[in-house]
Amino acid sequence: MNFNEFLKLSVKIENLPVPAETSQFKMSPPYRQELINKQKELIKKAKKSAVMALFYPNADYETEFVLILRKSYKGVHSAQVGFPGGKLEANETDKQAALRETEEEIGVSKNRIKVVKEMTSLYIPPSNFYVKPFIGIVEETPNFIKQDREVEAILTVKLADFFNEENVVTKQVSTSYNVKVAVPAYKLNDFLVWGATAMMLSEVKDLLKTAIK
Repeated sequence: MNFNEFLKLSVKIENLPVPAETSQFKMSPPYRQELINKQKELIKKAKKSAVMALFYPNADYETEFVLILRKSYKGVHSAQVGFPGGKLEANETDKQAALRETEEEIGVSKNRIKVVKEMTSLYIPPSNFYVKPFIGIVEETPNFIKQDREVEAILTVKLADFFNEENVVTKQVSTSYNVKVAVPAYKLNDFLVWGATAMMLSEVKDLLKTAIK
């Protein structure tokens, strides 16, 4: 999609209701509800984080968005694909955290990002986080600079590839609980995107497609 067309969509989505859990559940792992039921007490003390679905024009003025591959570490999200983002600092709003973390992780100044939509919060059982996603726009091709400490690679995804239904797959995945299950996933740039990120992407996708109609 030409980025000028995407900018027109972005104006429309500002006034559209978010699809919420109806969209998120399309890409939900089958064991998600069971984990939530087991963690009812933990949920009351869940930490907060925020992420950014950042859209921009590439060199050919096609619309893309950015994901990151996280470093391998001793943690539940080791070596996974996700949005730039992270946990809130003291006295910080969700939006402020999403902007700050995006700047820190991929080098795009928060002053250049226009936040156009607040999406539906999502609980992540393995790490006990509530995540608030936002849709943001940069109107020029960014010069990405990855944060070496946390980011293994920056992944740029064409909107056309994201919209391609052939890239919605089912894959056997080893979860953080060392159990292999079949989960819905997106195959983007040869990377498998599943779990919370896939659920948030599903809501973004449905919102954009509603705006196109």
